[in-house]
Amino acid sequence: MHDPRHQESLSRRGLLAGGAAVGAAALVAGAATPAAAKPKGVSANAHIFYYPWYGSPRVNGEWRHWQQGELSPPDNISANYYPVLGPYDSGDLHGAVARHMRWLRRAGTGVLVSSWWGQGSYEDRMAPVVLDAAAAEGLQVAWHLEPYEGRDATSVVADIRYLTDLYGDHPAFHRAAEYGGRCAYYVFYSLLSVDWSALHEVEDIAIVMAQTWDLSRIGDFGGVYTYDAIATANRPDWTGVAAFCAERGMVWAPSLGPGYLDDRAVPGNTTPTLDRADGRTYDLEWEYALESGHGDAPPDWVSITSFNEWHEGTQIEPATARTPGALDYLSYEGAYGRRGARAETAYLDRTAQWVARFEAARAARS
Repeated sequence: MHDPRHQESLSRRGLLAGGAAVGAAALVAGAATPAAAKPKGVSANAHIFYYPWYGSPRVNGEWRHWQQGELSPPDNISANYYPVLGPYDSGDLHGAVARHMRWLRRAGTGVLVSSWWGQGSYEDRMAPVVLDAAAAEGLQVAWHLEPYEGRDATSVVADIRYLTDLYGDHPAFHRAAEYGGRCAYYVFYSLLSVDWSALHEVEDIAIVMAQTWDLSRIGDFGGVYTYDAIATANRPDWTGVAAFCAERGMVWAPSLGPGYLDDRAVPGNTTPTLDRADGRTYDLEWEYALESGHGDAPPDWVSITSFNEWHEGTQIEPATARTPGALDYLSYEGAYGRRGARAETAYLDRTAQWVARFEAARAARS
């Protein structure tokens, strides 16, 4: 994820355990097509990373994030794609955020994992908006605890208690029914700290997820995710971490995404990109993630990178080919054979198909 507080994307600096980045050209063509049936509701086991860090003069008095890289919204924004909604505001409860929740429901993703940068942060102030909008669509909100200044195990324990005290009674606050009604907290770049033993203080109310598959660094956590779509494209060996989680009752939630491109958000960036290949990359990552335990330790959840991380080009939120300004923008034209308005929602609908396949596989095992 990219953020002006961390001018280089943490997920792109070799900070994950295992796996070199590769482009989509290295992926094998012809991934299996998921079942066409869409879920009737949404999956509590399909989690998707959500970013409430955007702002506009109309709602919050200033641009936030869209202007990154010294760009000038609304025509020129800090992304290689342009949203159907334009450069929206994350505080626009009845506008953009309500539309997001309807799109998330359409995608079948029942839990959005909201980016959170510490107590009192902008994203913290947006939390009630996200929760209220999610509740209106029957969705749940979990939390992505970002590497804010001073974050460590002790502060994370305090954050979990803070969020639980404030929002634990909210109808959209995530409660994992299969895990005693505990809420999920994903810790991005958990390798920043070595000692996470304090997490045991909140293990009765929280499932704290480590972002690494280094077995020596996950023993104090309640689960594991990987976040980085580039790493997933490289097909790392996840059999060990999947088995480790299964043996200890931890949650295994491999991450997957449609692509990666952050050149506009990080001018001069020389790190790799991951081409979407008209949707083939996304299909291959879904296929790999669902097979990551080789049948012996299948995923408990899947974590999708992302709904709306526009800076890194990982979003499945609808993008438009009808763009303003002088900058060139990419679009979803051609994704899964779609054109025009149908292409804009191509990744939402493909997500729904894969979520249905994932839930069918879970049901077959039970």
